[in-house]
Amino acid sequence: MKMKTCILSLCIGSAALLFTGCNDFLDRSPLGQFTEDDAPGGGLEGQVFGIYKEMRSYNITAGIPAFAVHHMRSEDSEKGSAADDGADMAAMFDDFYYVTNNGSLNAYWTHNYSIIYQCNSVIDAIDSNDLTDTPSQRNKGEALFFRAYCYFNLVRAYGEVPLVVDKIEDAAEVNVPKTTVDAIYQQIDKDLATAVELLPREWTAEYTGRLTWGAARSLQARTFMMRNDWPNMYKAASEVMSSGLYDLNTPYDKIWTDEGENCSESVFELQCASTAALKADLSIGSQFCEVQGVRGAGDWNLGWGWHMATKEMGEAYEPGDPRKDATLLYFRRSEDEPITPENTNKPYGESPVSTGSGAYYNKKAYTDPAKRLEFTKTGFWVNIRLIRFADVVLMVAESANELGKTGEASNALEMVRARARGGDESILPKVTATDQATLRDAIRHERRVELGLEPDRFYDLVRWDIAREVLHAAGKTNYQDKHKYLPIPQDQIDKSKGILVQNPDY
Repeated sequence: MKMKTCILSLCIGSAALLFTGCNDFLDRSPLGQFTEDDAPGGGLEGQVFGIYKEMRSYNITAGIPAFAVHHMRSEDSEKGSAADDGADMAAMFDDFYYVTNNGSLNAYWTHNYSIIYQCNSVIDAIDSNDLTDTPSQRNKGEALFFRAYCYFNLVRAYGEVPLVVDKIEDAAEVNVPKTTVDAIYQQIDKDLATAVELLPREWTAEYTGRLTWGAARSLQARTFMMRNDWPNMYKAASEVMSSGLYDLNTPYDKIWTDEGENCSESVFELQCASTAALKADLSIGSQFCEVQGVRGAGDWNLGWGWHMATKEMGEAYEPGDPRKDATLLYFRRSEDEPITPENTNKPYGESPVSTGSGAYYNKKAYTDPAKRLEFTKTGFWVNIRLIRFADVVLMVAESANELGKTGEASNALEMVRARARGGDESILPKVTATDQATLRDAIRHERRVELGLEPDRFYDLVRWDIAREVLHAAGKTNYQDKHKYLPIPQDQIDKSKGILVQNPDY
């Protein structure tokens, strides 16, 4: 049994109340008193489950703000949809015409902070009441993980941001200046170090999907990776890799199917569900597939068509790499265009859809036709994969190579390529180079194709200091170094009455 059962029993009512309360809270000016009515309802575990629900939300992982911040700024993703649908979003995130009053810019900011404030309340309740029992301490570990996750989102997206780690009693307490990037990362490090100690290695079956030691240690590795902190990245990722908790035995083309949910490669995925009565209910599901689904008609009216892959993404794969057909959903530009191996993904048919941008739909958000008949076409039941073991293995490969452990790096790289080739020795040959520079390029390539259309290609380009070079070569010539950080939303600056200051050059 998956955590979907828990979502049904614990989150339907309280999470809806939580979502409304958060929006009311975020709309307030930074003045006035808070009461207990502002806190999420229910006991500690109910509040934590409410945080899981908020993590599935449109603005954090499952909708346009999330896809814009994490995906569209890379060379592998485009806004997608029709050309006249969200043209302002294409200008902002595809073409780097940053403006401070963009709605998605503000939504991403506010909902990350919404989750942070909820985490602060849970942590405060546990600490102030000296709750040392195992369930409470595990709840604390979950809250610390999610607080670190959201601050990691914010520091990568905006750079310096306000740091608030206490329960909010008065709205003025959140009206604080920006904190340095280093200080934000220090808090992330502190939160995750404690989460690693508090979270279990595994949960019993009825709690499948809840956070574990492996998820926290993997997120640690990812935060070290963003800073190119190779020793700490190597240590964290290697511990997860050698733990025996995960493997790469699931075929690549099965990972994003219903069959692949919570498979042995899953380090952390958000649980979503539909039922006969609640087919498209956001209290138990998400819009992850709806937003990215094929924008068509009739049988192919599967979603909004946002976040599509570019031709550069399609060209990145080596000949015969099966991951291309498992990642990219091909379509024809018109009903009259002949069907060829280049324009149709044969296992799933062809879509007579013409789009404004993008060359492929995201097959990692493609829904099971049988489930569509049972529930809805838009896939509210599909889990959101956030951390995969293959990412961890590639973090081992990259950090080992940068530390001069080229043999170990090569072995880790081969683990990922071997799974991808699926026993076909005629494709994806083993990388035999032992010099660091060649191996570095091979590992970077592997991250791109293995993690195609997943977060966070743009952030890889930034940390490798090649974003300008790569994006310009792909035609995104407006990108400049300052664009690695988004501007602070003007709405937040206005509400702060001058406490918050805009990022440089905006």
